Amino acid sequence: MPQPRARNPAEPRWEHYSHGADVGIRGIGASLAQAFEGIGLALTAAVTDLANIAPAQRVEIHCAAPGPEDLLYEWVNALVYEMATKHLLFGQFKVQLTDSELSGEAWGEPLDTARHQPAVEVKGATYTDLSIAEGPPGTWTAQCIIDV
Repeated sequence: MPQPRARNPAEPRWEHYSHGADVGIRGIGASLAQAFEGIGLALTAAVTDLANIAPAQRVEIHCAAPGPEDLLYEWVNALVYEMATKHLLFGQFKVQLTDSELSGEAWGEPLDTARHQPAVEVKGATYTDLSIAEGPPGTWTAQCIIDV
């Protein structure tokens, strides 16, 4: 029987959490940038299975905001905008952060309704439950509620 692949602690992780009719998304990483990458994965995973997305196209995303929580809000909404206007789904992310700016890349492919079978349409990030926290050394968490 094959052994399960060990999770690489250097890779961002993601998860969903319940919040009424909407969806909570959370990114977890060894750095704040990785937590932002993880929240990108959680955003897309709310729509479809990440395993079905090929990294065929790259989109650059730049955001600016006065603080990290506002930057998270801008990042999620920028991803939603790119997904909606270009009809893309993203499955890989790379984020670089400064105090008030984000430079990111998202890789994905055009939405194919038959293959991707989207579960929801994401309307945007909300300020509800928006937070960034540094946990045990080397662990960052970024989260918010998305309107679906």
